[in-house]
Amino acid sequence: MVIVPVALPLAAACLYALFGWNRGTAWLGALSAGGLLAAAVLLARAGRGSALWGLLRVDALSAYMLIVIGVVALLAMLASPAYLRAELAAGHTGRRAARRYGIFTQCFIAAMAVAVLAASLGVLWVAVEATTILTAFLVGYRRTRKATEAAWKYVVICSVGIALALLGLVIVHYAAVHAKLSDGLDWVSLAGHAAELDPGVTRIAVVLLVLGFGAKAGLAPLHAWLPDAHSQAPAPVSALMSGVLLSVAFYAILRVKVISDGALGPGFGRILLVAVALASLAVAAALLIGQRDFKRMLAYSSIEHMGLIALGAAIGNGLALTAVLLHILGHGLGKSVLFIGSGQIQQAVGSSQIAAVRGLAARSPVLAGAFALGLLALVGLPPFSLFASELGIARAGFTSGLGWAVAVALALMLVVLAGVGGAAGRMLLGDPGAAGARTPLRSGVVPLVAGLVACAALGVTLGPLKPLLDAATLVATVPGAAR
Repeated sequence: MVIVPVALPLAAACLYALFGWNRGTAWLGALSAGGLLAAAVLLARAGRGSALWGLLRVDALSAYMLIVIGVVALLAMLASPAYLRAELAAGHTGRRAARRYGIFTQCFIAAMAVAVLAASLGVLWVAVEATTILTAFLVGYRRTRKATEAAWKYVVICSVGIALALLGLVIVHYAAVHAKLSDGLDWVSLAGHAAELDPGVTRIAVVLLVLGFGAKAGLAPLHAWLPDAHSQAPAPVSALMSGVLLSVAFYAILRVKVISDGALGPGFGRILLVAVALASLAVAAALLIGQRDFKRMLAYSSIEHMGLIALGAAIGNGLALTAVLLHILGHGLGKSVLFIGSGQIQQAVGSSQIAAVRGLAARSPVLAGAFALGLLALVGLPPFSLFASELGIARAGFTSGLGWAVAVALALMLVVLAGVGGAAGRMLLGDPGAAGARTPLRSGVVPLVAGLVACAALGVTLGPLKPLLDAATLVATVPGAAR
């Protein structure tokens, strides 16, 4: 059963390779994502399992992350047929490029599934590196000069981060060998015997791993690839990258933090993550003010939210990590809606510049309404789940001695709110002018509405997700809890 979430998208990729992208295969991606989500739910109910000679393993945290991958992938794949049809009609791409899109998106989803199911930090590293290679082709999908430049920038910066993470893994393995651990990179073994690792060596490894995986998570200081990549990638791919890839990379940091807390105590990881979190929030706040491109605006917002997630992980108690995991899912839903909507806006007006989208409420009320609600979710207003998760992170911070960091974060979030609110006002309101003919919603209303409804529902009640969220929080908090 553990292999199913990986096998389904790989099977869909093979079918795209054999038959190409056409009317008959257009919905293969959505079917595959739906199957992955169903398999993730079954694995969450089963509790634990392993596959491929112990290379893959599932616990509550990995099952939760699989659900996040499945939900975001389903939204992105539901939006993909309409997006590709519009690209083909406009002459921006051809059938061969659409086939490559189908193959690479499915392989990308499979690689993320492997990352969260990996039983060792080594397999996790390989899977995260695979996502870099696969998404580089998707970022450069249109093969324009800007798209090619963004793809290369993405590869170079993320490769630097992955190289740092690899060096960190080598050092961790060295510490594990000297502690006489039989499975040098197995994260359950490392977490259960973390107190036996050499503190000095482990400290160096943790810094490298946080910086390395943090580059892929869009955290400062190696965040510069993110706005370029997200502004050039196809909209459903941007939804996958921002909505779930960043969180998968941060999942690696959560695994490393459990080992760090067991070996060094919570203080070292807390200081490191607070510094990274506040730096990311400051970068996002500074660059969102006066932003002129709405896709880049959404990308900078992703840096802000990853900073909030890092702050919650730094706080590290049960309430904070529950809020972090809820924030990961809520952000995935909200950002998927916004990037899918931004793709429809860009195709309708022919530009991603905010100035070109004035009066969207008059030109396309349905699309404008969905985009406006997505922005409300993004800035953390009720009833959406990001309000509940941000409130949980703030409460946990004030009760654990990090009230000063939460206060700084809230001040930076106000700057972000001003930047996003100003851009939203310019896009949604005003007179569209002579160029602003009514722009009907092409199609794809289902993923927009489904994402918003799910995000709002999670803000009201966790429902059947609560037991899994509690179990996942325990795995992310207590060394050895995944045994």
